[in-house]
Amino acid sequence: MNLITTVITIALVLASVLAIISFWLPLMNPDQEKLSPYECGFDPLGSARLPFSMRFFLVAILFLLFDLEIALLLPLPWGDQLPDPTLTFSWAALVILLLTIGLIYEWMQGGLEWAE
Repeated sequence: MNLITTVITIALVLASVLAIISFWLPLMNPDQEKLSPYECGFDPLGSARLPFSMRFFLVAILFLLFDLEIALLLPLPWGDQLPDPTLTFSWAALVILLLTIGLIYEWMQGGLEWAE
């Protein structure tokens, strides 16, 4: 048995054991306090099932998009050690340009305004 098969076997066994333990271990005895939307000791003032604003999701998606952009561009300083660094920098500039155009479009459409 080679090393890769051993590692995959150990990972599958460990994942299966942890999944089985997490399925049977927790105590599932819901009472009235657990079923209520708030568990901090006071009665809720309104409904806890109000829908979120779509603007909240838009800002969250924009945050994730720009966060991923930074994660993708982190190895860029090491790109100057490649045989053709101009190709790497041109692709990075294209990504930044597309994201900037998208941000400007969203801004001009008023998608980033909280108050209407």
